[in-house]
Amino acid sequence: MRSLTRILGKRILGVCLLFGVLFGTHNQALAQTKPVFEDGQAQIVDGFNDSSKWIREELWVETEFDSDGDGKQDRVHVAVIRQVQTASEGLKVPVIYGSSPYYSGTSGSPAYLWDVKQEVGAEPPPRTNQPPPPFGNNRPGISNGLVETWVPRGFAVVHSESPGTGLSEGCPTVGGINESLAPKAVIDWLNGRAKGYTTVDGNQSVTAPWATGKVGMTGTSYNGTLPLAAATTGVSGLEAIIPVAPNTSYWHYYRSNGLVRHPGGWLGEDIDFLYDFIHSRDSERRDYCNATVRDGEMAAGRDRKTGDYNTFWAGRDYINVIDNVKAAVLMAHAFNDWNVVPEHSTRIVEALKGRVPVQQYYHQGGHGGDPPLIMMNRWFTRYLYGVENGVENDPKAWIVREGADRQEPTPYADYPNPAAEKVTLFPMAGGVKSGMLSETKIGGQENETLEDNVSFSGQVLASAENTNHRLIYTTAELSSDVHLSGTARVNIRLASSKPAANLSVWLVSLPWVEGRRPQGGVITRGWADPQNYKSLTESEPLVPGQFYSMSFNLQPDDQIIAKGQKIGLMIMSSDHDFTLWPTPGTELTIDLDETSIELPIVGGKAALK
Repeated sequence: MRSLTRILGKRILGVCLLFGVLFGTHNQALAQTKPVFEDGQAQIVDGFNDSSKWIREELWVETEFDSDGDGKQDRVHVAVIRQVQTASEGLKVPVIYGSSPYYSGTSGSPAYLWDVKQEVGAEPPPRTNQPPPPFGNNRPGISNGLVETWVPRGFAVVHSESPGTGLSEGCPTVGGINESLAPKAVIDWLNGRAKGYTTVDGNQSVTAPWATGKVGMTGTSYNGTLPLAAATTGVSGLEAIIPVAPNTSYWHYYRSNGLVRHPGGWLGEDIDFLYDFIHSRDSERRDYCNATVRDGEMAAGRDRKTGDYNTFWAGRDYINVIDNVKAAVLMAHAFNDWNVVPEHSTRIVEALKGRVPVQQYYHQGGHGGDPPLIMMNRWFTRYLYGVENGVENDPKAWIVREGADRQEPTPYADYPNPAAEKVTLFPMAGGVKSGMLSETKIGGQENETLEDNVSFSGQVLASAENTNHRLIYTTAELSSDVHLSGTARVNIRLASSKPAANLSVWLVSLPWVEGRRPQGGVITRGWADPQNYKSLTESEPLVPGQFYSMSFNLQPDDQIIAKGQKIGLMIMSSDHDFTLWPTPGTELTIDLDETSIELPIVGGKAALK
């Protein structure tokens, strides 16, 4: 495997040495400390590296919204850490900015999650709202994240608390417009377009004459969502973002093709639970926020009965405002992230290709995981300092291969792999034990039926030699490695014994060998509500026994399935770790003649054979 440093470093050395000469490492005549660039990256500068001399400030930036209904524009809590030279030598620096609702703590326990033991399509049992997080923020500043990495390299670091959290005014809205406009206001302040104050309710102003106005944002999970949220406002000055495992649509987070589906590890979570989880602001406007947002807008719009996409969810889906993005985007995600599933990133990247500079980094692990620092540094150095390091000409996709170090991704021309071709496979009878997946469509087969029982996990069902609680169909044993890259799609015709049912589909590598990836286990997953066979915005109760056709995507993936394994399509109803838990006994009957799976295989049919 080629070294990431070797690939990215030496070819732009000459350009960056010239830039270093122009910028200067230490201008004796002016006695100024300047940033230093080598191999297209900002380097640690001794004069910036003494944390005891860093300037630390706290302030409140006035936004353009009043989300807590008190008749005044909300102010958000902001903390700045910058080099002493920004005061003593008049140095101007760009900013690395992180925003979060988590900085002042969170609240919640499994006792306050939604009860998943209910029938599909039924009114859910009520949820008890959890008590708020512990109030109070007596520590200086907001966060120390990002600081040790970027301040010594010549960037200031700014943090802010989301509306309704910590010492920021307003209401948390979990994806509402104020969560986009709050970081926009901070970027406007850094550019002299918004007002900052020394206190939450005072009139003593604070400005940022030390800032160049160029800002880069990064963070993970919710903290990775907010850079994208800010970018969708089109705010001037936000030049680059590096979202890591961002939630780009709350409907895609809490629903899947119309089905109520919960994020991995948080069975029973929904948007109102997350509202309570982050609502750490202690103010007299708390009751107003709860009544207006959680018990008003969220209660009316979340729709746990049908799971349909509606105006409430559309307002929390950043794809609908993606045309406003101007920032260069380095997207990072994991293909085995079952909390914020990888489609959150791939759908945004596909929408941005050809519009702004885009690069992708993926690994094979779980939730989170920054790109290597060299990639992040080159991205921010290029777009915040203007160093012509050629990052826009680098490979568009970097993927950590199975078993490799996350710091050594393999470069590819793009993701999905341009050499991937759709290969359609068809199930052959025998799914109660194990039927075959064939490249040839076989007609005249009898239908096959499974019986739902959420007591059994997907792993147990995939490993079972014989069970009527799932249907499974596999390829022959692979005679060589097979590289999947892209999004698999299922086409299925089925009937249900009840008006509503869960539908879960796994793509697996068999035999299942726990703990030995990639030697067996989940390749990817997908879930859907058969009631949404016509439309994601309008469900329709099923007529028991009547067949319906639908198609939907599984989660995107890039994985090399090892020689000696079999690729398996497993169809089941309820998914123990993600869906509702209805009473066992619902039957799903599959029309094998009208069911297939499309796999994105590098090299196409020839590679599979």
